[in-house]
Amino acid sequence: MNILLKHVLERLVRAGDLKVTGPKGTTHKFGDGSGEPVHIHIKTMHAERAISFDPMLAVPEAYMDGELDVLEGGVLGLMRIAFQNMGSSGIDVSWSKAIEGLRHAFRRLQQVNTAARSRRNVERHYDLSGELYKLFLDEDMQYSCAYFEQPDMTLDEAQLAKKRHIAAKLRLKPGQTVLDIGSGWGGLGIYLAKAFDVDVQGVTLSTEQHGVATDRAHAQGLQDRVHFELKDYRHINERFDRIVSVGMFEHVGVNHYRTFFDKAATLLKPDGVMLLHTIGRSGVPWATSAFVRKYIFPGGYIPALSEVMPAIEKSGLVVTDIEILRLHYADTLKHWGERFAANRDKAKAIYDERFCRMWEFYLAASEAAFRWQDLVIFQFQLAKKNDTLPVTRDYIAKCEKALELRDIGHQEPAAPVPPKPSRRRKAVE
Repeated sequence: MNILLKHVLERLVRAGDLKVTGPKGTTHKFGDGSGEPVHIHIKTMHAERAISFDPMLAVPEAYMDGELDVLEGGVLGLMRIAFQNMGSSGIDVSWSKAIEGLRHAFRRLQQVNTAARSRRNVERHYDLSGELYKLFLDEDMQYSCAYFEQPDMTLDEAQLAKKRHIAAKLRLKPGQTVLDIGSGWGGLGIYLAKAFDVDVQGVTLSTEQHGVATDRAHAQGLQDRVHFELKDYRHINERFDRIVSVGMFEHVGVNHYRTFFDKAATLLKPDGVMLLHTIGRSGVPWATSAFVRKYIFPGGYIPALSEVMPAIEKSGLVVTDIEILRLHYADTLKHWGERFAANRDKAKAIYDERFCRMWEFYLAASEAAFRWQDLVIFQFQLAKKNDTLPVTRDYIAKCEKALELRDIGHQEPAAPVPPKPSRRRKAVE
């Protein structure tokens, strides 16, 4: 092992039990021996040099390329040791910390997410084969944080609970119009339409997701009430009773927060309600993981609360409720990782070994960040007026309970109305 890497690891790993075997076969131990042991093998001099200078990017790249193997403890165990020995601002080694500091300083340049660039960024991730996502997501293909009301919930149960939780906060009424910004594979929009007899317009930039969502709506006979479009939210001109956005705000970029909330305020009717569900960080603003930005979510950014609130305030929207979901995404990612591992051969048949190793690292590192760093989920409930919603939160639990009974019994919509002619709306050109 070279002297520089040994110095980095001695500075970083104070707690834990880490063994590192270098390219020449020698093994060094780091940490105080506590916790579950982790053993990695750095197989090439190239990887060893790269990790010495920029471990946050070079470790996952070496793993993807087969130049680093985790012999004991798995990627999750490796990330546990790394994160538990780091502050929220990264590695305590001068040159490595300087690299992370530069990434933070230049984060705005990396997030100039124009409409055209946003489309390209989405294609990099969400236009991967739908068959890949079916290997590890729940039956409804919810690619966002689930809501574990009980620790022993299955993934499908927790994702259904998430939809109930969001729906309850929207306080929907029959006949209302709903805009779903970043509608994914359509599951949430379809659920809202069926449960509350509302009209839903979903927008996405992913061709793959748009096709799957449209097919699902038609298959369930909901094409008159649920409509999906390939469109940037900035190009919408209608007004809606409700707006929901789940797992999309992470792709907006810090430069565009004011644009996002100003547009939402314009699209929302005077008595409207909006629910925004997004990954956030409980700590101070910091740069996106170099690995995630380069390979997983180009243009993505995880905001601190202090970065979001000023944009909401300036938009004129009223913050009626903020909820922080802690560890729910860690448990979601655990389920995804286990499902991906069980279907790894199928994923490899769709792509290749390097892709599988990249995806394994992504899922494990993300789970670790929610367990041992400062990542959480923000749920912002917003309105145009201060008196639109009840003054206590009791209505949320009551609606969730009613929806749970409906879901269990497959009953009629939670807010049934007499049959009426189709309310299909003309798509905005």
